[in-house]
Amino acid sequence: MVLVAVAGVSGCQKPGVPPTEVEGSGITIRYEAPAGSDRDDAAFLRRRKVVEEAASAVAALAEVDRPISVGVVSCDGEGSSYDPELTHVEVCYDEVSETRELFRRASPRRADDDVAAVMLETLFHETAHALVDIFELRVHGREEDFADQFAALMLLRKGITGEQQLLAAAEAWHLSEVTNEDVDDGPDEHSSDGQRAVNYRCYVYGTASGRHRGLVSPDALPAERAKGCTKEWNAVRASWMTALAPYLRKG
Repeated sequence: MVLVAVAGVSGCQKPGVPPTEVEGSGITIRYEAPAGSDRDDAAFLRRRKVVEEAASAVAALAEVDRPISVGVVSCDGEGSSYDPELTHVEVCYDEVSETRELFRRASPRRADDDVAAVMLETLFHETAHALVDIFELRVHGREEDFADQFAALMLLRKGITGEQQLLAAAEAWHLSEVTNEDVDDGPDEHSSDGQRAVNYRCYVYGTASGRHRGLVSPDALPAERAKGCTKEWNAVRASWMTALAPYLRKG
């Protein structure tokens, strides 16, 4: 399945450059040597500094008192992941190409900004699992949904830019559902791709309905769901901010 984000490590690391620590974050990033087919994807992530942006944003929000390692690797379709035993996030080069192909099928003119937005959402989602472990947070509902909500929080904190990035992630989940509609992977801890797309659209609409009235439609955000999105988003944001309250950076 495209854009999978599951617990566990793919074990596909290759020798790469030494890890670097994002200043003041306790988060280390290591880019492993990519497989030949992933070289362009690796160059894209390095050039766009998506991993560094995610780490810096998390560090600016909360004081993380245990190290989090982030490995950027070739995964051969296994999907980005989180290992609770190692407090290790793994992000896959090949998801860049997978995401670009999703968008290409829908519209050849989709910008690289949308691909970067999806990778940023993935990083925030996986980092949320690490924060749950490190801070022993009480999870409201399913942890995978809770992690999606953290990704939404981190993007929507950026204002209009973040709204567009979250909508790009929503579109990717929608396209993933359409592309994989006949695939049955069995039980999954995540909501369906389509549900994740609608959830993200609801959060965007809930935070800025005046800018996003065009989202309300049977195929994007049903009107009945949209009516409650402001209340829903406020609850989602309050849930994470309350959980993180003891660990938020002052000032």
